Amino acid sequence: MKINIKHACSFTGHRPERMSEPEKKVKAWLKEQIGKAIEEGYTDFISGMQRGVDIWAAEAVLELKEAGKNVRLFAASAFKGMELEWDVKWQERYSMILSAAEEVFYISNIPGRAAFFKRNDWMVDHSSKLIGVYTGAPGGTKETIEYAKKKGLEIVLYEKEGKSGKGK
Repeated sequence: MKINIKHACSFTGHRPERMSEPEKKVKAWLKEQIGKAIEEGYTDFISGMQRGVDIWAAEAVLELKEAGKNVRLFAASAFKGMELEWDVKWQERYSMILSAAEEVFYISNIPGRAAFFKRNDWMVDHSSKLIGVYTGAPGGTKETIEYAKKKGLEIVLYEKEGKSGKGK
């Protein structure tokens, strides 16, 4: 199955322990932004499948799909087995999303930090919009946003203090 890049949106964000905002609040914001993207004609959504923002966004897409929205969820895992060290509840959420996704892409055959950066670039390269939750901290989320800016994607960010920003 081919992702329609012109109508594809990917997600970036931090793991839960790096955020001060509760899951419920972030997930509600993600669902709102996904709804807006759907209204703008986005149909394909790509999750990087990491704990936190990626999984919350994927769950929000699946909830909207179940409610009748015409959307497709694609899972972009950095490598097979990346979830094996996680708490069992996160593993269960991960597995549920993989089974509900239109397609699962394993971006690297080699586990490790480089695989996550490769996955992030892959998602940006297959999207025209990026929805992110960013605390200002260095790391993969910041690099993904910078790469998306360089590639000219529309970017919508939930930033600390709950401020939302939009840019390109």
